[in-house]
Amino acid sequence: MDNKAGTSGDDLWAEIVGPNHHERNRQPRQQEQSEVGGVYRRRKPQKPSQKDLDLKRVDSITINRVSFAAAGKRVSWNRSLSTRGRTSIAVGACVVNQPQKKQARRKAKPALPRGKVVPPPNFEKESAYFKEVDAFELLEESPSPKKFGTWVGSENQTDDVAISYLSSRLEKWLMSKKLNNNCGPSSTLSKILGVPPMRLESVDDDDLDSLNLKTPEKSSSHSKSINSSLLEKCVLRMDINLEKRNKVLVNEHVNCCEDIETAVKKLSLASASVPFAHDHPFSALLAVCGQSAPSKLLEVFSKYCDPNSIVKVGEGTFGEAFRAGNCVCKIVPINGELRVNGEVQKRSEELLEEVVLSRTLNCLRGIDDGAHNACTTFIETLDLQVCQGSYDPALIKAWEDWDENNGSENDHPKDFPEKQCYVVFILQHGGKDLESFVLLNFDEARSLLVQVTAALAVAEAAYDFEHRDLHWGNVLLTRNDTVTLKFTLEGKQIFVKTYGLVISIIDFTLSRINTGEDILFLDLSTDPDLFKGPKGDKQSETYRKMKEVTNDFWEGSFPKTNVLWLIYLVDMLLMKKTFARSCKDERELRSLRKNLNKFHSAREAIFDPFFTNLFVDNTDVNNE
Repeated sequence: MDNKAGTSGDDLWAEIVGPNHHERNRQPRQQEQSEVGGVYRRRKPQKPSQKDLDLKRVDSITINRVSFAAAGKRVSWNRSLSTRGRTSIAVGACVVNQPQKKQARRKAKPALPRGKVVPPPNFEKESAYFKEVDAFELLEESPSPKKFGTWVGSENQTDDVAISYLSSRLEKWLMSKKLNNNCGPSSTLSKILGVPPMRLESVDDDDLDSLNLKTPEKSSSHSKSINSSLLEKCVLRMDINLEKRNKVLVNEHVNCCEDIETAVKKLSLASASVPFAHDHPFSALLAVCGQSAPSKLLEVFSKYCDPNSIVKVGEGTFGEAFRAGNCVCKIVPINGELRVNGEVQKRSEELLEEVVLSRTLNCLRGIDDGAHNACTTFIETLDLQVCQGSYDPALIKAWEDWDENNGSENDHPKDFPEKQCYVVFILQHGGKDLESFVLLNFDEARSLLVQVTAALAVAEAAYDFEHRDLHWGNVLLTRNDTVTLKFTLEGKQIFVKTYGLVISIIDFTLSRINTGEDILFLDLSTDPDLFKGPKGDKQSETYRKMKEVTNDFWEGSFPKTNVLWLIYLVDMLLMKKTFARSCKDERELRSLRKNLNKFHSAREAIFDPFFTNLFVDNTDVNNE
């Protein structure tokens, strides 16, 4: 077995160790080892041959790449792709990546032709223009109150003496009259001054009542005018001294105008006889009232009654009302520092507007039958006076008696200082206010509404009038024997049934009116507390509705405000007043209230069916 094995082993061994066999099998084995080593072993880096370097072989069998970074430093693949000097390839959202057109290059100025020189710009025309402008005396706006701004000359502003607009106007009129060969007494000037011709030293109450103010174009030519621009323009400065102007006047016409010139000088604020020359609106107020200085309260009351018979009849936020004989005197303090019933006192300019507004409404009283618009419903202003001083004992006693019987809500007038100033309105006695007046039946309620509506319609047509504060304390009622009352609306006469009840409308403090020359109004935007009354209160709600209608622009014409107060009065009759009425009567009142919401003015409301059977034909009145 060993032999056999050995034999076979010898043969095999010989075959294995034989040179041929060894050479024959070595090449495949090396190739196999080489292939295995290429897969499982890390190949040792070999020095590249020159051929490899020349061909720059990319498909090297080397597994580990050689890092070009510094030894031991890891290269981050997450670093920013934006590098200095390059644009990031990151694309933002909603960005248009389309190729953009290149912007056109700005065109260069064309080259100047050779040999030509551009002349410098010539500003001679402009210079001549501004020299011409500078040669004129420019006007500048003077620092004056809001509602009395005006324009004044720039020359000698500190030396000129400011005078009222009324005086300046009359002086200009006087100069034109002196230059006119037909100079003579003027009835128009007499109406402006409120006195008969050539009697300018004194002012009589009856003459003041005859004063007429100009109405808008819609009104009749029978209504004459006073230039009420003095209200908003009462602070003017004279550009040239009156004495300089008089030198060029014709001497032969001076004598016939001496009396007028004297009256003009009396009205001038430069006159030494007028106190308070520093307060231009106050001086203008004195001039309108026909005074050179304030009076005493007791002097005014003594003209109409015995001071011991003075009785207080009412009160308001800004004043007290006293009966003096057959008249009612309303006292309104002005210009003081002391607060009146928690409110700031009214200024001269505010009362100046109310004074002229009251006189304007006096013109509606229809003196002649040719009036285009006329009615007697607005309270008649008999006289106006400016007073100064503390309350007299007779007035104090009358005030305290009222306080004891009725419980006054106003401050005691004894607190007024000695230098306190007032405006006293002497008014016709209109009766009791609606709040305290007892209505008897539905006919009287209808008479109240038709008279108020017709009066507002007439005032709208004549002066674009808006009362703007027609609460039940400003509607006075009295009974008499009248059956009908006449209203003239745009030339047409209307007669309404009164059922023995006569209405008077008072208190025009918040009112707005167009005199034909100026628009007089009170800017309620300066009194925001007026619109902060309790919710649900009809009067407070009406103020807020007015603000919505006017959009807080109180100078404009908004006759809808009159309709709002008519709605208020209907609400008062339905909710606050007790009188004999049926269910049908109440339905008619509610129907009227609903219809009033559709109207934009009292002129529209007067033709509502509610008032139809209250109108009487002119023939029926004549037969009675």
